[in-house]
Amino acid sequence: MIYFIGAGPGAADLITVRGAELLKQADVIIYAGSLVNPALLDYAKESCRIYNSAEMTLEEVIDVMKENRGKEVVRLHTGDPCIYGAIREQMDILDREGMEYTSVPGVSSFIGAAAALNAEYTLPNVSQTVILTRMAGRTPVPEKEEIEKLASHGATMVIFLTSTMLEELSRRLIDGGYGPDSPAAIVYKATWPDEKVIRTTVKDIAKAAEENGINKMALIMVGGFLGSEYERSKLYDPSFTHLFREATK
Repeated sequence: MIYFIGAGPGAADLITVRGAELLKQADVIIYAGSLVNPALLDYAKESCRIYNSAEMTLEEVIDVMKENRGKEVVRLHTGDPCIYGAIREQMDILDREGMEYTSVPGVSSFIGAAAALNAEYTLPNVSQTVILTRMAGRTPVPEKEEIEKLASHGATMVIFLTSTMLEELSRRLIDGGYGPDSPAAIVYKATWPDEKVIRTTVKDIAKAAEENGINKMALIMVGGFLGSEYERSKLYDPSFTHLFREATK
């Protein structure tokens, strides 16, 4: 069996219990070395063979899987592999090869970033929508998903894979409708020992990143959820009746 496992956002103890147990049992681990915390490899048994996929092509990754048919193979991706994990292309080949696989979810880095900020992405009367996106780089994005068009909603935005294009990001967020002084945050290596959290504004994202030496492995968060204004949740309001509690006021 081949297991696609989400390694979590960084900290070695934020992998799921299931993921950790499978790492301990694995005969082969292929891990995304450019992003996955190498401390997670400490779970591996002594006889496990370990490959760093940062140095490999898709074809080479698949070759390792094919060479180890009948063994327990872990494909270890950062965060949760369903988000920018490039797993579909691997699974489609495995389907053609008649090889079994399954997925084990992980804690995405955008969840780790919220924890670093002690933030709630969905605040009443502020935002009830979270947009996970990225800027177009060597990999394009569909025209309907350009940053300006997504920014026009005023929702909470979490922007991946954009640390080298922050001046352009600021400009396009403002063109899309965010005010220059709208709150923003940069979280570098969320949950890692060298995590950095920088609170800034949309217009100063690039400046804040440069001042803190950040040019990779950072998430950009934008939206009113980073501010101080919001409405109280109805769920715990004493005047609100729901299935489990009658109103007391």
